[in-house]
Amino acid sequence: MFIKSFRRRTTDKNTINVDWGRFYRQVLMLVVPMAIQNLINVGVTAADVLMLGWVGEKVLSGASLAGQVQFIMTLILYGVTSGATVLTAQYWGKKDTRTIEKILGIGLTIGAVSAVVFTLAAELIPQYLMRIYTTDAEVIAEGVKYLRIVGISYLFMAVTQIYLYIMRSIERVVVATVVYSVSLVNNIVINAILIFGLLGFPKMGIMGAAIGTLSSRVIELCIVIWYAKVKNKTVRFHLRDMWHIDKVLLKDFFVYATPVILNELMWGLGSSANTAVIGHLGSAAVAANSVAQVARQLATVVVFGVSNATAIYLGKTIGEKKYELAKAYGRRFVWLSVVTGALGGCVILLAIPVATHFMVLSPQAQGYLAFMFFVMSYFTLAQSVNTTLVVGVFRSGGDTKFGLALDVSTMWGCSILLGAAAAFIFHAGVPVVYMILMSDEVIKLPITIKRFLSYKWIKDVTREKSELAI
Repeated sequence: MFIKSFRRRTTDKNTINVDWGRFYRQVLMLVVPMAIQNLINVGVTAADVLMLGWVGEKVLSGASLAGQVQFIMTLILYGVTSGATVLTAQYWGKKDTRTIEKILGIGLTIGAVSAVVFTLAAELIPQYLMRIYTTDAEVIAEGVKYLRIVGISYLFMAVTQIYLYIMRSIERVVVATVVYSVSLVNNIVINAILIFGLLGFPKMGIMGAAIGTLSSRVIELCIVIWYAKVKNKTVRFHLRDMWHIDKVLLKDFFVYATPVILNELMWGLGSSANTAVIGHLGSAAVAANSVAQVARQLATVVVFGVSNATAIYLGKTIGEKKYELAKAYGRRFVWLSVVTGALGGCVILLAIPVATHFMVLSPQAQGYLAFMFFVMSYFTLAQSVNTTLVVGVFRSGGDTKFGLALDVSTMWGCSILLGAAAAFIFHAGVPVVYMILMSDEVIKLPITIKRFLSYKWIKDVTREKSELAI
């Protein structure tokens, strides 16, 4: 029913006349740099996984589970920036750059406070954080080593991520590509030298990987500060915007950003809960899941580029009050998500023999890995459509509460609850538990499509300059 309705609406050529060639060119200019950025970010994680995978299964598992702390913080930061994008993309459509500067100040303040909390947790209670995900003493010990070094980088990461993501919303996407390219090269070089003890340096294992990550975050921040102060003349950073915050704008920020922050946090905690469930099924399952997650991230670099481009493009269009055009663009973005998601799923299937051959895993872990890759192949297609709709389409129009309700109900009410029951009550095998834990994106699919076709997501969330402080 949903597919027929969607086709009927997408083939209605009488509603609006669109230059689709120009549309695809503009979208490509947004998607390509962001896809490269996503690929680079995944490359940083993949470098850690591959190099630590050569060191040993316990070390790989320790770094993977310790990374869940940063993962949760990253999702809070992503929630802040996504919530800010709801406003900044539409204000960009109105060409109101001063208001965008104020939103940047709000985002950086919230991000910095959040990062300080996570840094203190990583430095003061790393053992307790690791015990959330595993009971394996060796894995916990390795994870603690990693956390205490990486935790220092969280504040640097917060400033960099929030600044670059907000720059994305005003179509400044190339700077992030440069920043993360330099970071990737540094991370790989430092990792190789310190993990394996090359060029006369001591062999540091997991601590070498942590130092590589920390040094990369410092370099990223230095480039961002230089760009903000020297090169960016369109939207400037003013320190006063972090201390003297426009109360009306702050209220709007929390109205639209709070559901997004909670949405990303609940989704992140849900993903982390999945990892925790798998973590209690043994180090073989953890190691296989670590590789499967990297494979999914690699296969979805274009997918998330499309979803981010959707939010930017539609937000700008709605800010220009071109609502019918936004509907037409939204339909094309959905079809783009289907194509990119299907291609990503195929990449995962083709990667099965490569991953099982090159990773130093036990026979049991290799068996788990092949099955996890199969599940990830169809999971990626469903995630592509859902992410484009929830993160791209709905948020661009200020419909931020829907995603929160959707993730809480489908993840926590279905996949996590049933997956945990399968693991700890019915003692099902790893493949069964994994398939249940990864079922939420499939459950979401018809719900998100129905919401899209209602067009209730279109809403102008901007204010006139007279309503805001100067």
